[in-house]
Formats: sequence, C-alpha cells, structure tokens
Amino acid sequence: MTWLADTRTSYDTVAESYAEFMADALGKQPYLRAALTLFASEVDGPAADVGCGPGYFTAYLHSLGVDACGIDLSPAMIDLARREHPGPRFEVGSMTDLPLPDASMAGVLASWSLIHVPDDDVPLALGHFRRVLRPGGLLVIGYHVGVGTRLKTEGYGGHPMRVHVHLRQPWWLAKRVRAAGFTIEAEWALNPENEVSQAILFARASA
Repeated sequence: MTWLADTRTSYDTVAESYAEFMADALGKQPYLRAALTLFASEVDGPAADVGCGPGYFTAYLHSLGVDACGIDLSPAMIDLARREHPGPRFEVGSMTDLPLPDASMAGVLASWSLIHVPDDDVPLALGHFRRVLRPGGLLVIGYHVGVGTRLKTEGYGGHPMRVHVHLRQPWWLAKRVRAAGFTIEAEWALNPENEVSQAILFARASA
C-alpha cells in the first residue's frame, strides 16, 4: 500500500516537530481531555491507542489507571513515545494489520489516525478494531468532519510530507462502523465553528 509507506515516511520526518506541536494538546482542549477521561472510566481492561504518535494520549490514559499500549506506523514516533513515556508499552504497527491477539482489548482509541486511511481501506481498519476488541469493548474515533481529501505536502516545522487527509461526514463513518460490528452510542462535535470541524464517535463492539 503506497499510502502506508508515504504516511510512515512523512511522520518519521516530522516526528520531533509534531511532538512539540502536540505537547499541550490536552491542556488546551478540555473537551478532548474529557472524552479521553470518559474512555478511561468506561474501559475495564487493556486498551490500545492506535496511531498514538508521540504517546501523549496513551500516557494520559496510563495516568488514569488504564493498562494502555500505544501503536503507531512510524518508528520515529514510537522511539519518541518510549523515551518520553516510560510507563505504557509502545510498538510499531499498522491499523490495517494490528499486532494484537483477537478479543484481547477492552478498548481501542483511534484519535485522528483514521483520517489518513483511504476510504476503501477504512473497513479493513475497522475490522481489525473489532477483531481485537472483546464483546462490549469500547471504540473511540476522533476525525475531521467534511467532504473530500487534501494532500498535505508540508507539515510541522515546515518539513516535507506526503499524506492524504480524508474528511468524512458522520453518517458516512457511522455506516461503516455499524457494518464492522459495532453499536454507536454517542458522538461529540468539537470546534463546530472552525473551518474544519472535528468529531468523536463512541461505539461498542457487538456480541
């Protein structure tokens, strides 16, 4: 998959700059912090932060008592996460082929990582989320709301990148989440006044 290689290389290139950019994300976004806190309170068992980047969200979940592990496509991101957050476990992996056993997780968090997955491969990623979750396990997805795709060629710190950012309508994502074997419980709108708004979807793995 060309997009996987492009995404991996891009985030390896911007890893240090991206980590600086994200350092105070939870401090600046109370509603995002509340969503992660809710996730932590609802998860009874191990959880995977898929597309964890430099590990800030994984570390926050760990601080709340969650047995959290972080998985990311970028080895440079995982190196940063391991260096900065010695508590949680981190490993390199793709959401299209998750390195986790079946029914091993009580929760899966995908915070703005599914946005780089092409439409045709979204069911594959969601299928892996369902595979690794126990029945009743919680899936939380953060994503950009909108229509269309844009190619990001310059990223954090002005470094070159080549990643596609896919914007999606709530109904579009919800349809595919249900088809993957989930029941949707809630959805939050974040920053609805922004040019590109965001949303967080909460869903349970069906029995």
